[in-house]
Amino acid sequence: MKKAALVLATFAGFGVSSAFAGNKAQMQTVGLTSQPIGHYVYCKQYKSDCRIKTQNTSAPKLTKKRWKDLVDVNAFSNNTIAPYTDYEIYNEEEVWAYPKSYGDCEDYVLMKRHMLMERGWPPSSLLITVVLQPNGEGHAVLTVRTTKGDYILDNLDSKIKRWDQTPYTYLKRQSETHSGRWKDILDNRVS
Repeated sequence: MKKAALVLATFAGFGVSSAFAGNKAQMQTVGLTSQPIGHYVYCKQYKSDCRIKTQNTSAPKLTKKRWKDLVDVNAFSNNTIAPYTDYEIYNEEEVWAYPKSYGDCEDYVLMKRHMLMERGWPPSSLLITVVLQPNGEGHAVLTVRTTKGDYILDNLDSKIKRWDQTPYTYLKRQSETHSGRWKDILDNRVS
């Protein structure tokens, strides 16, 4: 009972209401762009995951149950997987893989995406996203598209935030119509 109350309080605490639905709630994407090299190599191994096409790209309604899905998956992944770089794991610069007990940012994203798809979330709403951290380092997060806005699941932050409330510069993300293609993000927020 306490856990359910906490999830509902968290759901309400993030302002998940029709009050904030505005043009900043959803990312704006423009045109196709290059696929990250790590994703390209990942797609050679996991071909079916990179060939998902959809005509219906409507964002799913953000319900209390769906918010609980996000909170549970984000917490489980962030608390279960130990952070290690690809150099530490594979002695390579960029490897995207499903983590077992350790991984880097892309690995967390793949795990979260997979777990949410298992819970019935459409792949078109779960988009791997490349960002720059304030220190200039590259990073990957999971953008979750909903009717209430685009939310970010991040291994560096346990709180789920709307994309425009994070400190990142957004560069590109998977296309919502084809999981093997990528789009540029128009990030014109005022700092």
